[in-house]
Amino acid sequence: MPVLPQEVLAATLAVDHPKIAALAKAIEARAAARKPAEREKALLADLVERSRERFAARASRLPEPRFPDELPIAQHRDEIAALVRDHPVTIVCGETGSGKTTQVPKICLTLGRGAAGLVGCTQPRRIAARSLAHRLAQELTGTPKGFVGHKVRFQDATRPETVIKVMTDGILLAETHSDRELRAYDTIIVDEAHERSLNVDFLLGYLKHLVAARPELKVIVTSATIDTQRFSDFFGGAPVIEVSGRTYPVEVRYRPEFFERASPSEGNAGKQAEDDEPVDMPEAIAKAVDELARTSRTGDMLVFLPGEREIREAAEALRKHHPGKTEILSLFARLSAEEQDRVFEPGPQRRIILATNVAETSLTVPRIHFVIDTGLARIKRYSPRQKIDQLRIEPISQASARQRAGRCGRIASGIAIRLYAEQEFNERPDFTTPEILRTSLASVILRMAALELGPISEFPFIEPPTPRQIDDGYRQLFELGAIDHQRALTPLGKELARLPVDPRIGRLLLAAREFHCLSEMVILAAALSIQDPRDRPQALREQSDRAHEEFRDEQSDFVQLLNLWKFFDNEFIHKKSTRKLYETCREHFLSYVRMREWRDLAGQLREMASELGIRDNPSPATYEQMHRALLTGLIGNVGMKALDGDHYNGPRGIQFHIWPGSGLKKNRPRWAMAGELQETTRVFARNVARVEPEWIEAAAAHLVDRAYVEPHWDKARGEAIAYENVTLHGLVLVARRKVGFGKIDPAKAHDIFVEGALVAGELDSKQPFWIHNRALIREIEELEHRARRPDVLVDDRALFEFYDARIPKDVRDTRTFDTWYKDASREDPKVLQL
Repeated sequence: MPVLPQEVLAATLAVDHPKIAALAKAIEARAAARKPAEREKALLADLVERSRERFAARASRLPEPRFPDELPIAQHRDEIAALVRDHPVTIVCGETGSGKTTQVPKICLTLGRGAAGLVGCTQPRRIAARSLAHRLAQELTGTPKGFVGHKVRFQDATRPETVIKVMTDGILLAETHSDRELRAYDTIIVDEAHERSLNVDFLLGYLKHLVAARPELKVIVTSATIDTQRFSDFFGGAPVIEVSGRTYPVEVRYRPEFFERASPSEGNAGKQAEDDEPVDMPEAIAKAVDELARTSRTGDMLVFLPGEREIREAAEALRKHHPGKTEILSLFARLSAEEQDRVFEPGPQRRIILATNVAETSLTVPRIHFVIDTGLARIKRYSPRQKIDQLRIEPISQASARQRAGRCGRIASGIAIRLYAEQEFNERPDFTTPEILRTSLASVILRMAALELGPISEFPFIEPPTPRQIDDGYRQLFELGAIDHQRALTPLGKELARLPVDPRIGRLLLAAREFHCLSEMVILAAALSIQDPRDRPQALREQSDRAHEEFRDEQSDFVQLLNLWKFFDNEFIHKKSTRKLYETCREHFLSYVRMREWRDLAGQLREMASELGIRDNPSPATYEQMHRALLTGLIGNVGMKALDGDHYNGPRGIQFHIWPGSGLKKNRPRWAMAGELQETTRVFARNVARVEPEWIEAAAAHLVDRAYVEPHWDKARGEAIAYENVTLHGLVLVARRKVGFGKIDPAKAHDIFVEGALVAGELDSKQPFWIHNRALIREIEELEHRARRPDVLVDDRALFEFYDARIPKDVRDTRTFDTWYKDASREDPKVLQL
């Protein structure tokens, strides 16, 4: 059928004839159906042409990288390039110092990767991502600014012209929600895969699916210490190339005599129990420093310690040990970028850098000649039975020890001192336990459900989690209301999956809609997502407690956090300079970096809540509104004060103590809720607040067990009642509360009514039948008394059967009885007369 010109069609439609009008409308519909198709073809052709132009433009801007010949990986670059070109997945394994982290992205550029999309490179930590981006930008001389960009939490330093994008693995995973097939990338490099974080394991499983759907995508997995055969098998026989050797040799010395653990009998029992660490760590480090100083007068030292507190103590000891001769620097993730950068800018003095395992991989600290390894790290493990995190100092694996030793073989021959015996090293596990086997899986399950990736038990993990872990993850999501009994996402769960935070934290934000407290909840949710901004140094506990006193609240540490927020917010608005604000934070024992992180995250959460239609409350929320909202996500962290001792009894038999820095440490409430339960030497509750048991009961309505005991007739209430006991995972919330029994067990309540009210004579009524029956029973009782015969009156069983046969089963109290009797007595006035 020919398509008429628009003006002819319009004239035709104007003709007042049904057949002509119908024909014209059919022609118009045909034309309308055909025109969009033509427009779509034209649009598609235009998109293809623009895509080709963009590809050509990006390809023309790709540089020709130079490869340092002294790096072992440079000798294998042609072989690596061939494997990447010919296979969808390539595994590159090279010793620490071989140059794989910086050179593999450059090898990808020589293949033209980055023209069709970004070359994405993931790092396990923010500081490593920033450092790698900086190093790549320096090595790719002649490239425009922004050619290498990085994206980490709170900071996006990428541009439209960016070709190499360095990011944390969490950032790449977050992008899967908006870009399911990661079409923005033509190459993805997963670096430091040996760390086996939860994000890395999930990302590798996701990429395994993705390479099947996107044949043009190239995936490169790199690490210094991984089980190469396991990874190869996981990716269907992916090729493996091992880059042997490092730039310079490293001598390993074992010095267990420097680091003997103090026993309780030596007078250190108290400190040992409190700190859960060897008490002579700073002294052992000082001895190792002395030995290395005697070996050489030049060369910086890198010391690996378990955490920030240990770094502070070691720094204090070394400053006394080496006054004015050596520069002592710290390196850990929560330092500001400015403080971290000091490590990468060596001066004329010899340096001793005290670091956590943040410096173990990816991050290359310059001018390191010597390494001192305590052999310890703080490892976080989740207990599915107790539902709490256990944070303890544990020995590192052999793979981690080799990574640490390899940090000193970059610029010259190095020496690594291990403060433990060689036999102990040989007895340690080969690799660190993957995080997926020691963490809660709730967030992974939620993310998979949102992405429709199927059951977690069928997802291709390198090392699948145990069924117990999976069940625990589902139970956590059920507690939060994110899934139903069939393990399907609820509407609340779908909203929860859109928030890139821990599901418990996300639940608080969603609860702000119900309790009208978003203004407070974004502040508290952000505070619970970061490290505590309040500093409480071991040596300055009293001073820090006094400094925090002005923010303290005797009922809730959450209110203290709000007070702290208001203080910083006011200082931030009226700040004279960043330096002044930094000094103000130091005076109040607050971390300026964490306070800024807190502020940035709160802003992001407010935007996310707005996208979900949750608005700020016009007036400040009450204490009850705020804490009832908090309970929705922290329902497993509640407890009742024990009758004996200073601890609290929580769900599942947990016993916990209030953290010493809490404002509620002295005035302990009967019921408390904690923002976090964490086990070190014992279980501590941080960010504690007073709550009421009825708030807990309401928040956990779908989780509590209700038991009803001693059902009986209550004459005063005119109904059957029972005593209700309410428990939450074994924790008694309510004991012997009187409740109506009629709705709980209508059939039994009917029997109790008949037996208690009618047979036992406890009915309070002036109905004719009741007056007649009571008078008749009293007359027979008097007759029995006079005749001394107790068998004249029929027994209670016969009376029960008489009433039960005539009264309907849905009559169970005086109210329903009066309603029924009013109608029944009209038909038969003697229906209940004996």
